[in-house]
Amino acid sequence: MTRAAARRFLLTLCEAGYARSDGKHFELTPAILSLGHSFLSGMGEIERVRDALLGLTRALGESASAAMLDGTMITYVARSPAAHRIMTVGLGVGTRLPAHATSMGQALLAVLHPRELDRYFEVAVLERFTEHTLTTRAALAARLAEVRRHGYAQVSEELETGLNSIAVAVPGGISAGNLAINLSAPAGRVGAAEMRERFLPALQEAARAVALAVPRG
Repeated sequence: MTRAAARRFLLTLCEAGYARSDGKHFELTPAILSLGHSFLSGMGEIERVRDALLGLTRALGESASAAMLDGTMITYVARSPAAHRIMTVGLGVGTRLPAHATSMGQALLAVLHPRELDRYFEVAVLERFTEHTLTTRAALAARLAEVRRHGYAQVSEELETGLNSIAVAVPGGISAGNLAINLSAPAGRVGAAEMRERFLPALQEAARAVALAVPRG
C-alpha cells in the first residue's frame, strides 16, 4: 500500500470518528469499540477497572460503569450491571451516549483544558432528553464549574426519566486519555442525597484504586 493510500484510509477513519489526528500522527478513538471488543483485548488495565466496578456492584447492589470521552460523546469501556435493568437503552462496552446529559460525561468535561472545553462547545449539540436536561452552554458551564469545585458529577433524570447517577473522573491511564467511573440507580429507590452520602465515598475509593492500578498516560 502506498503512503498516499494509507493516508486516505486513515482520513476516512477520522471522518467516521474511529481515529483522530494532530495533522501528522494518527491514533484510534474509543469509538472503535463499536466495531468489536478487539480494542480492549490486549489492555490488561481494563481488567483492573472491571474488578473495581464489580466490587462496587457487589457492595452497593447497583450498576457501575467506566467510560472515556470521545468527542461530544462518552464511550463505555467497562461495565458491571446490576441484576435489575435501570435504562430502556441496553448498555455495554462500546455504547455511546451524549456527554452533556450523563454523569461520566460531565465529570470528564469538567477536567478538560479550557481550550478543549471551548472546542467541545463549538461542536456540541446539547439535545434535550428530559425536562431536566441542560441544553444551553451557560447552564452546562455552570454545572461543570460545580463539578470541578466538588470533585464529582451528579445527574438526576437528565438523560432518562427515573434514572440517577453519580460519577468521578480518574485522570491519566488508558491510552493517555481520561477515564470516569459511575454508579447508577433508579431515582425511585435511590435519591440524590443517598447517592452523595452512601455511593460517593465508595466511588471515590474505587477511583483511587483504579488510579493506582492503571498506568499513567
